[in-house]
Amino acid sequence: MHSEIAIDIDAPPELVFALAHDVERWSDLLPHYVRSRARHRDARGRPLVDFIARRPLVATLGLGVPVAWRSRTWNEPETLRLRFEHVAGATRGMSVVWDIDTRRRGDACRVTIRHEFSPWVPGFARFVDRFFTRPIAGRTLATFKTLAEAVDSVDGSDPTSPTHRTA
Repeated sequence: MHSEIAIDIDAPPELVFALAHDVERWSDLLPHYVRSRARHRDARGRPLVDFIARRPLVATLGLGVPVAWRSRTWNEPETLRLRFEHVAGATRGMSVVWDIDTRRRGDACRVTIRHEFSPWVPGFARFVDRFFTRPIAGRTLATFKTLAEAVDSVDGSDPTSPTHRTA
């Protein structure tokens, strides 16, 4: 099964990539992520990361179901792309690609997350997409949008640049 979810962000694509590419920091940046910790790195330096995120049930009360998976992750700075291969959990075998594409002369971007998932059980991919993948990915995109637009509006600079100011 193929599914996509996307969001437009009024911040430079390089800024969004700078915020999102370090998946080991996601539990620090994203309030719905409980864990994003590397277990180890392969010979190419790609981390194998344990993720736990909360899928909201009753958002006003902050209640959610914990969802866990393990992914081999890597990024491609030259194309502003993030990649995830799920190797454990209910979504084992899922392939995820984030594409960060420039809009409006480079001062905005569109982030698209593509999921490919073909489990053995018929209908399971649709169930996972509807009740887990989309709610978590949608919240992740919305949070990165808020973060990137806030950083960009404060100083208009790239947080990875030597002149970036920190509080």
